[in-house]
Amino acid sequence: MCPLVNEFKNRAGCETMVCVSGQHRQMLQTVLDCFDVIPDYNLEIMKEGQTLFDITVNLLQKIKDVLQKEKPDIVLVHGDTSTTYITALACFYLGIKIGHVEAGLRTYNLQSPFPEEFNRQSVGLIADYNFAPTKLSAGNLIKEGKSSDRIFITGNTVIDALKTTVIEKFQHPILEWVGGGKLVLLTAHRRENLGDSMKQMFIAIKKIVEEFPNVKVVYPIHMNPKVREIANEVLKGSDRIKLIEPLDVLEFHNLMSRAYIVLTDSGGIQEEAPSFGIPVLVLRDTTERPEGIQAGTLKLVGVQTEKIYLELKKLLTNKKTYKKMSKAKNPYGDGFASKRIVDILMRKL
Repeated sequence: MCPLVNEFKNRAGCETMVCVSGQHRQMLQTVLDCFDVIPDYNLEIMKEGQTLFDITVNLLQKIKDVLQKEKPDIVLVHGDTSTTYITALACFYLGIKIGHVEAGLRTYNLQSPFPEEFNRQSVGLIADYNFAPTKLSAGNLIKEGKSSDRIFITGNTVIDALKTTVIEKFQHPILEWVGGGKLVLLTAHRRENLGDSMKQMFIAIKKIVEEFPNVKVVYPIHMNPKVREIANEVLKGSDRIKLIEPLDVLEFHNLMSRAYIVLTDSGGIQEEAPSFGIPVLVLRDTTERPEGIQAGTLKLVGVQTEKIYLELKKLLTNKKTYKKMSKAKNPYGDGFASKRIVDILMRKL
């Protein structure tokens, strides 16, 4: 959302307020610093061991106070987080217009990803303006009965962000460690993958590293202690697998731009990595980003050891397969989504 915030702040005729939930404080601050965004409100809901119940109850009350004080003409929410759903619900209760950025993504399986699929479908029910990143996501909204005059295809603001974060002369100790090897960048944190599925994913990666001496894996581990426990159990001890703390957005985007392959169960990374011509293997059974599958930038490999191992090995040994994925066109935007969204809202409001 930071590129969108800055686009608004560069326009005359509107006042833009930024409210953050305060989850993942350290990770959030690095993003805000990178884009020079200073929140007007920080709800500071983070607490140790919090559940979805805690997030829902705390956020609903705190966002209500902000909304009643500011009385905004419109509130913009992004994607599929619990913050997005709860904020949209509060706006609905108070009769405030809602704009949904990154609207229309669907798996139509409420358990995968959980709770994100429920969140985005629910926001879609009540949003006044739906900013869909692609024709396919816009088509999902049309099929669900949304009025076409409330749907706008804009591209995804996540692609806009890369123009700020990625620099040519980037140096980092991780890159020195990789040297002339092939960097495989891993992210894994989804709730539905916790447990045996995540363990199987990690076993496949360890198997590849043992077989290919020129492969080095970097894994910025999510803060979730359950994720860390499984990662340490399976991956720790290999001299070609680096388990590191979460990276700030600038470090992460620049490392990703220099990766050979990306393995992820995340959402946004499925859109970002293809901007750099990097094949993405998606560690999930479903994805709300089928455009990438159709375009050839992504491949669903599930969570079973053997399938992940075979698909990763194919990319490492078959130059034709690798080239086909790396040269596929990224379907998620051209870096001007924020400008389109602001243009639409300035005209409509």
